[in-house]
Amino acid sequence: MIQTHDLTKTFGDFLAVDRVTFSVEPGTIFAILGPNGAGKTTTVRMLTSILRPTSGWARVAGLDVTQHPTQVRSLVGVLTEQHGLYERMKGIEYLDFFAQVYHLPPDERQRRPRQLMDHFGLGDALDKRLGEYSKGMKQKLALVRAMLHDPPVLLLDEPTSAMDPQSARLVREAIKELRREERTIAITTHNLTEAQNLADRIAVIRKGRIIANGTFRELSQRFVGAPLMELHLAQAANGALGDLQDMVEVVECDARRVRYRTPRPAEDNPQIIRRLTGLGLDIVTLSEVSQTLEDVYLQIVQEDEGADHHDRRS
Repeated sequence: MIQTHDLTKTFGDFLAVDRVTFSVEPGTIFAILGPNGAGKTTTVRMLTSILRPTSGWARVAGLDVTQHPTQVRSLVGVLTEQHGLYERMKGIEYLDFFAQVYHLPPDERQRRPRQLMDHFGLGDALDKRLGEYSKGMKQKLALVRAMLHDPPVLLLDEPTSAMDPQSARLVREAIKELRREERTIAITTHNLTEAQNLADRIAVIRKGRIIANGTFRELSQRFVGAPLMELHLAQAANGALGDLQDMVEVVECDARRVRYRTPRPAEDNPQIIRRLTGLGLDIVTLSEVSQTLEDVYLQIVQEDEGADHHDRRS
């Protein structure tokens, strides 16, 4: 549904996006992570035909963003970091204006804005001027605008920014529901927990380049290591836990607890259980230690910074 190949954008001598290549399948949530100035927003603007690529190409629903900009915009709903709301307008006036821009039929112009505003808890704010909206209300209104024409592709820049926890959860559930409808969603966010919970695939962009791309598990195994297991015993093991080093990579160990890594937990864990119970040791718990996207992200960025430092020294 979204494809890019060597997508590049320069502004004078500044290279903002550097040969970015990725693909997003229908019904997939794709998260683009990176520090401020990394090229995330510039990439999204090229995908919406707002900016013309310097080189490379991007396609949305099979349409080239440069050759078919009008058709691409009709297929994409965009939530930008700067919403550009007309604060003197009332909510219903604002949405009706965009409903006309999207050429919605008269009955849809009446129904669709009210349906979406009710869904996001803004039904009572339709007749209020946008200048009276809170920051979180404006964020939800901008999301309603992005969804107004029922697009198959959504590009969302910080979709839950400035929202209270209840509103943010509502938006996350809406995004998951849209995925179930086979829509394609690309989000940029600094909320790593949100990205971990929502995204099917994750790309990390730094200095305009994609430096990592994959599922959370793929990235975790590549940059952090094999799954980390933790085992607790009911009694002291008298060195038996340290002896597991001949089977797995022991990371931490004391008398009653061991942490180890194994790329084959389904094979190694039963063998470890059999060995320890055969020694008369009682196992209290054995579980995988959860890795967070923050752990993985920081390791990705650290390795890329190290590579930059090495290149400068070379």
